[in-house]
Amino acid sequence: MLLSSFSKKLKEERLKNGSLAFEGSEIKFDLNEEVEPINVYYKEILSTNYLVEEFMLLANKTVAEHVCFLKKRSLNFVYRIHDNPEIEKISTLAVFVKKFGYSINLENPKSISSSLNSLLKKVKGRPEQKLIETLVIRSMSKALYSTKKESHYGLGFTHYTHFTSPIRRYADLVVHRYLNSLIYGLPFEKIDAEAVCSHCSSMEKISSSAERSSVDYMQSLFLKRKIGCEFLGVISGVVDWGLYVTLNINGCEGLISISKLKDDHYFFDEKSYSIKGYSTKKEYRLGDNIKIRVLSSDLARKQISFDLV
Repeated sequence: MLLSSFSKKLKEERLKNGSLAFEGSEIKFDLNEEVEPINVYYKEILSTNYLVEEFMLLANKTVAEHVCFLKKRSLNFVYRIHDNPEIEKISTLAVFVKKFGYSINLENPKSISSSLNSLLKKVKGRPEQKLIETLVIRSMSKALYSTKKESHYGLGFTHYTHFTSPIRRYADLVVHRYLNSLIYGLPFEKIDAEAVCSHCSSMEKISSSAERSSVDYMQSLFLKRKIGCEFLGVISGVVDWGLYVTLNINGCEGLISISKLKDDHYFFDEKSYSIKGYSTKKEYRLGDNIKIRVLSSDLARKQISFDLV
């Protein structure tokens, strides 16, 4: 109870100082004996997950602050930095969310973070929640490793590093070696810290891509056994060739080709993020809830096709 109380206070303070309240969802799979997915679902996030998260953030922040104040000794350190969002991307996001009745204050980075937190809170439980959360994340700059003592915008921290996961991230291992040298006076091999940062940032990008690809494959494999089944979903993407739909129950995403919309000739309206019918004036927009049927699943391309019900 005491740790839980402390973690809640840490989070409150973090959000007050400009940290963004992201609560990303993770896709999980139940596998059979042949290592094939028999169920796909969103992982439940428990209060203990949030508790551990806050203390990990605190540990990472404390280490970075301590090293930063050592001045010369901090020049070879590996920081985790996150730049302010590009105003062009945030402006585009502001135009989009306005269609749902939301607004973003673009005055300065502080007002933007405050507005985004308000937005994330308002969309919770709404049909457009997953869509807007995804778009907010896409509007952010990419976090990187660097020897520069720059801030982390997403967390609202002046100094930050990755220290808590040395068994799975090389950057954390380098930080541990550095601290070991600092605390015990042991020799620390001279390394090109900037090269390490560049390497870790590049490998992170590759591993994230591989993770997304593996999830896409397993979702495609799962829905290959669900051909003809019907699901409820939300339109998560609108392009001139069709509608991308994310299923509510498991996060699987597929495409409804514009050629499958037989009741009219449809065209893509970029300004309204929608596909419209010339004659019927029927409109399919980002965030709309629709019912689909699974048509096909291409494992090689990791692509799923839907039809409108």
